[in-house]
Amino acid sequence: MKEHESGLGAYIKLFFQRRFNLHLDKANEEEVVSAIKANTVFVGPSLWTLIFAIFIASIGLNVNSTAVIIGAMLISPLMGPIIGIGLGIGTNDLALVRQGGRNLLIAALISIATSTLYFYITPLHDAQSELLARTTPSIWDVFIAFVGGLAGAIAVTRKEKSNVIPGVAIATALMPPLCTAGFGLASGNLLFFAGAIYLFFINSLFICISTYLIVRFLKFNKKYFENKNTEKKVSRYILITVLVTVLPSIYLAYGIVQKSIFESSAQRLIREEFNFSNTQVVNKSFKYSRNSREIDLLLIGAELSKPTVDSIRSKLSVYNLQGTKLIIRQGLDARANVDFSQIKASIMEDVFNRDSLAKKTVSANKDDSEIPEIREEIKSLFPAIKSYSIANKIYMNTDTLKKDTVLQFTATLNGGMPVSEKGKLEKWLKARLTSQKLKIILQ
Repeated sequence: MKEHESGLGAYIKLFFQRRFNLHLDKANEEEVVSAIKANTVFVGPSLWTLIFAIFIASIGLNVNSTAVIIGAMLISPLMGPIIGIGLGIGTNDLALVRQGGRNLLIAALISIATSTLYFYITPLHDAQSELLARTTPSIWDVFIAFVGGLAGAIAVTRKEKSNVIPGVAIATALMPPLCTAGFGLASGNLLFFAGAIYLFFINSLFICISTYLIVRFLKFNKKYFENKNTEKKVSRYILITVLVTVLPSIYLAYGIVQKSIFESSAQRLIREEFNFSNTQVVNKSFKYSRNSREIDLLLIGAELSKPTVDSIRSKLSVYNLQGTKLIIRQGLDARANVDFSQIKASIMEDVFNRDSLAKKTVSANKDDSEIPEIREEIKSLFPAIKSYSIANKIYMNTDTLKKDTVLQFTATLNGGMPVSEKGKLEKWLKARLTSQKLKIILQ
């Protein structure tokens, strides 16, 4: 029995070793290092490619076109220096770390300058949704950068190159934050600039960390120094550089996680506790910092009573929001610090939806009112019919979003009706009701 169990364990171990072996199809180490070093430098064609990609991405953000932004990220060469820094850290190559860092800084400055120029001269100055999405990093950006970096590092160490690197460039979105930073400078919005630069920094850092982990896992040879003191100095410089870069980012990433959890809990609170038939939340804002948290809500409709508000506040701990200040604004008095544009937009949307529904109802009623009176004719021509109804019906398709409006004739029979009589009834109704979209139901 023990031999059987040990044999099964060995088989499972061998299965996982073969299936998840990263050393399979691994390229020659010297070739990998040489290719990565070549991609860390921005001169000539690569620099012009970067500039043109920045212009394309800026236009995509400006006109809110996801397809254009993806195209720009596909041709962007920004991944090269970041992977180079990760490789340099993993192999104790201080020169490569410096080269990658210098070229990444040059690329970032040129990208920001290019996008600033574009957003300064463009006639479109509104911040679209694609652009706003790059102003505030979230925990998902950290996860995507880290996992994407792992995939990218594995891809560059393979013999057969695949489409992984372009996919990583799209997923980690290195270029749009730099374009957003340019928009912030061009529009004088320093908060946009700071948020976008922070997002770019987070993405770059975690791609770099991922590359380092893969390089060490694959046991790339570290740079050899004849002088051991020099080797120790290089290792120490790299360690100091990594710590200075990584430790603040871990602290900031922790803040991103806490903020994301807070906002998710706040949304759940609003969704579950402010579900009133005569009261609606028309504006909400969340403020999060290390020392304070605040949820600010504006309500319209019937005012909530003090016991109701107190009851909601007592449930904050249920949503992990203990210590959060809940501000509920009711009524539109002059003292309330209210964003009236938000209220106007919400009310206009509600009015538009109600108006559209009313128009559809009126249209349907109008169509029904135009149906001719045929009771006496039905009685004389088809005596088997006891009662009937005629109405326009909307039929929804389950496999598409298409809707069909059909005139439906439903009749209750005294007894049976011959097939020939049913055919005669269908032809007569189509001619009498002047409708080819006719559905007949006989009961």
